[in-house]
Amino acid sequence: MERDATAPVGALVLGAAGLIPFLGLALLLILGHGDLFGLAVRPALATYAAIIASFLGGIRWGAAGRGGGQADYLIAVVPSLVAWAALAAPPPWDLRLLGALVLVWGAIDQDLPRRGLVPRWLGRLRLALSGVAGAALLAAGILAP
Repeated sequence: MERDATAPVGALVLGAAGLIPFLGLALLLILGHGDLFGLAVRPALATYAAIIASFLGGIRWGAAGRGGGQADYLIAVVPSLVAWAALAAPPPWDLRLLGALVLVWGAIDQDLPRRGLVPRWLGRLRLALSGVAGAALLAAGILAP
């Protein structure tokens, strides 16, 4: 693994594309649209966020296999469990909890590049993507009617 390599174009493009549901669904909620062509917007946003949170845990799980410690495997399941609990939380706490989780997890994962378990570009990309996604979730959880 080249620690100082630049981010692959595919990671940048797919990461940015993954923000579209966060931004679009959050905006719809904030504007008061609870339904879009039969799609219930709030549950769609919360479910998407929970799936992405599970994916974030998977990043740590994979990194643990590259030389991380046993604690990394335990820590890796936390996002899935918190996201699952958030899906059971009543509005507006569902999106607020998911937003906080995504933001905090972006910061928690910054130990991975420092420990050499992932390339540095991944740490920077995770901060940017988590910042936007977490802010969108929090905005929807605070501003949606």
